[in-house]
Amino acid sequence: MFLELLIKFNTEILPLIYKIIFVLSPIFVPVILAYMAIILYIRFIQLKYIAKQKPILLEIKIPKDIQKSPMAMEIIFVALYQNGAASYSEAYLDGKTNPWFSLELVSIEGNLHFYIWASEKKFKKIIEAQVYAQYPTVEIYEVPPEKDYVRHFVYNKEKNAIWGMQFGLTDKDVYPIKTYIDYNMDKDQKDEYRIDPMTAVLEYLGSVDKNQQIWLQILIKKHEKRNLKNFSWKEKADWKKEAKAEIEAIRAEATPKPKNSDFPGFPNPTKGQIEKISAIERSINKMAFDTCMRGFYIATNSSDFNPVYISGMLGSQRQYSSQYLNGFRLKAKTDVSDNYKDWCVLFPFLNKHKNYLIQKYKHNMLDAYKLRSYFFPPYKNYGCDPFILSTEELATIFHFPGNVSATPSLPKIASKKSEPPINLPIKN
Repeated sequence: MFLELLIKFNTEILPLIYKIIFVLSPIFVPVILAYMAIILYIRFIQLKYIAKQKPILLEIKIPKDIQKSPMAMEIIFVALYQNGAASYSEAYLDGKTNPWFSLELVSIEGNLHFYIWASEKKFKKIIEAQVYAQYPTVEIYEVPPEKDYVRHFVYNKEKNAIWGMQFGLTDKDVYPIKTYIDYNMDKDQKDEYRIDPMTAVLEYLGSVDKNQQIWLQILIKKHEKRNLKNFSWKEKADWKKEAKAEIEAIRAEATPKPKNSDFPGFPNPTKGQIEKISAIERSINKMAFDTCMRGFYIATNSSDFNPVYISGMLGSQRQYSSQYLNGFRLKAKTDVSDNYKDWCVLFPFLNKHKNYLIQKYKHNMLDAYKLRSYFFPPYKNYGCDPFILSTEELATIFHFPGNVSATPSLPKIASKKSEPPINLPIKN
């Protein structure tokens, strides 16, 4: 029976499929070629626009006496909520893209550094003004391109050992992570009672030994409705509508209807459902950013590579997770050897290419980090899709810690350098 079906498929059905493809080829082949041409054109004009921009890297040195809650950082992120192309001509002729920013926590042999990177140099004054307005005692320094820490490391597979990862969320974007408000950091508390979830990350970064580095990068871009103006062929509603639909689904689940009865159900939400609704409603009232979060562990010498720092990278983010809400998880990693083990058993010839593919993936993810590329070419959505974080969530995972953080390797300045008063007498 099977042999007869196979013969019939080869002699009757397969030739018919070939004829249909041949007849329809004048229609779908030009469509496919036109689509590919549009994609390549958009990639070209965006790369051309990005290449014209001069990015800026700022290092922030913090003092010992910061007493402000992460709410101050929220106000800074509101200023980074910047638009892209205002018209279709700017989008499809100039290739104008939305500006994006990178929030970076870096540990070089245990010495911690705070950086803010912008895709366009014109945002330097905006960032400085907003940071000084909220944190008047910090010091901000522009880092010359040649002194950018990412340029100081050139990967050599024979000498160095690197491991990189990209974070994702454990649940839907509409569910927020555990924020500083959940830790009561928005309230006035004494230092001994204040809990800063970011301290765990700083302690992890400060534990790095000699000849080792850890880089954490949070790329953000204004979240907006997807349409033709931002190069999305299929329109997608704003996440607030999805969040409201999720709230209605939770309420419906918390209101069971009695069986064999025409009477409406009585709301009986659990504590977890109440927390979910409250957290989502608070989140959608804040501005939202498309986000990519990366991490790299680097050992200058392969002999110094310590796998403990790999598990520590993900473990240092667990304090942001909640049983009822959201959290961070491993989404993509440079060590893709596990993905090929089963395939190599079935197809032994793949073993010849496994090492090449692993090294290629490491190189690409490291290069994407160095270029701060993710939302646009050359590494658009590399590794995984972006997720959404509100200003409250971003301020939780990136802010300037105060007295509550006693990490020894966190350098703190005594006070901000101030300029002399303008009315001082000048002696000739």
